Amino acid sequence: MQAILVPTPGGPEALVFGDAPEPHPAPGEVVVRVRATAVNRADLLQAAGKYPPPPGASEILGLEAAGEMEDSGERVFFLLPGGGYAQRVAVPAGMLMPIPPSMSFHEAAAIPEAWFTAYLNLFREARVAGGETVLIHAAASGVGTAAIQLAKRAGARVVATVRSETKGEALRSLGADLVVAAPDGEFAGPIAQALGPLPIDVVLDPVGGATLGKNLALMKPGGRLVLIATMGGGTAELDLRSLLGRRLRVIGSTLRARPLAEKLDLTAAFVRDVLPGFTDGTLTPVIDTVLPLERAAEAHRRMASNANVGKIVLAVA
Repeated sequence: MQAILVPTPGGPEALVFGDAPEPHPAPGEVVVRVRATAVNRADLLQAAGKYPPPPGASEILGLEAAGEMEDSGERVFFLLPGGGYAQRVAVPAGMLMPIPPSMSFHEAAAIPEAWFTAYLNLFREARVAGGETVLIHAAASGVGTAAIQLAKRAGARVVATVRSETKGEALRSLGADLVVAAPDGEFAGPIAQALGPLPIDVVLDPVGGATLGKNLALMKPGGRLVLIATMGGGTAELDLRSLLGRRLRVIGSTLRARPLAEKLDLTAAFVRDVLPGFTDGTLTPVIDTVLPLERAAEAHRRMASNANVGKIVLAVA
């Protein structure tokens, strides 16, 4: 089969379209013919040699895909620990989700990683409730566009931050109540000015670094901050008195390295709680660009430049 390979770690130029070994399913796994996959920032880190796959996972990039089961032709989509940038992949049967009849492979491939991440961290980690105010950073990303919709559906007020106001209207159309463009990273002042002191109940933060302390300055007593990545740096200074005095919680969370049993449970919950929203049209995967798999390097360049709103999808021939 053909796949995107990374013979030598590096940037987008390191990605090579070439031949790869066929997947060999383990007990309980099935082979799926991939029709579409999608790009995640973790793929860029893995290609650069900074984020190796979990033990036993495919070395091929790709954390999600949509396609047809090789034995039955059933249309399915699914989360992966690796292997999506290929024509075929072996997947545990319990991870497969049926694609709604009206949904394309491209749309389905844009869902698993971003929407699982948003669902897991908003509702299992942060316990978002109706009437609360949720702050979502990097809100034009795949995770951000999913989190806006899920938080609004739960009855929360949503504050979204982006680097450029050019992305603001797209986020408002998804339901964001307040969009703050902060190219210099100074979001706390505009949010406090618009909503008053300590307005935030929950923060979904993929940035980290200096952002962390600014988040705490906005959080209500009992607030929860879920850190899901460190795009802004891996260290931060915190006022620990804020944590103590306002009983704040800082939660670290990743998805890829979680045990299979936990992912199977999460998949079942997602099918129950979220998948019906794609069927009835109340939830929509946001697609920025669709490119053929062979142009994965171009897709990585677009993500690295932060030009996208929503997911960058790779179509697999």
